[in-house]
Amino acid sequence: MVQKDLSVCREADSRRARFLQAEICRHDESYLNMTKRIQAKYKIDRRLGENIWGRPKSPVNRRDYGPGQHGQRRRGKLSDFGIQLHAKQKLKGYYGNITEKQFRRIYKEASRLRGDTGENLVGLLERRLDAVVYRAKFVPTVFSARQFINHGHVKVNGRRVNIGSYRLKVGDVVEIREKSRDMGLVLEAVQSSERDVADYLDVDHNKMTAKLTSVPGLGDVPYPVKMEPNLVVEYYSR
Repeated sequence: MVQKDLSVCREADSRRARFLQAEICRHDESYLNMTKRIQAKYKIDRRLGENIWGRPKSPVNRRDYGPGQHGQRRRGKLSDFGIQLHAKQKLKGYYGNITEKQFRRIYKEASRLRGDTGENLVGLLERRLDAVVYRAKFVPTVFSARQFINHGHVKVNGRRVNIGSYRLKVGDVVEIREKSRDMGLVLEAVQSSERDVADYLDVDHNKMTAKLTSVPGLGDVPYPVKMEPNLVVEYYSR
């Protein structure tokens, strides 16, 4: 009887230990992912060798070589695969360094739609809520757009949405909550002449609203650098 009780206790302790280990691993993984995202955003430009957001503060403007102790080595000629990978990393990085899993899912959805897959991919990316908040000049960067949304400062059609990847439909209205309109971040972005509002958005900076009027294609999006979604399609079609 005593041995049976001890066996039950050991089994319970073992289950509890496995559960705690799983929780620790899950917490560590999410923490590492968060840290990676925060650290990498300052190096994306230099790693790609391009000022992909067109910002005056980009480190590429001062150091046009890669990060790290070997960054100044001469870069060799890229293979076809390397060119495709570069195009994919550039597009993925532009939208706030979306995770590979999420980006691949968006690509698969674009490939199932009618028409050109590259154009569909750009259209799906531009319909993300964080992209629209950034395009409307409510915030200075796409990273701050995601954080701004996560903190509950944005409404869609009158309802608060705190998911940056939320996909808008044509006719949807994005609005900054009234309590958040006087934030320094917002006022600075609105007054900035660094970039213009996209043509496929009807933006009113007095009311702090933005309406998606159409689904943009590659030629409609004001990218500061050349984006090549056709190479992204080739990359995933290998």
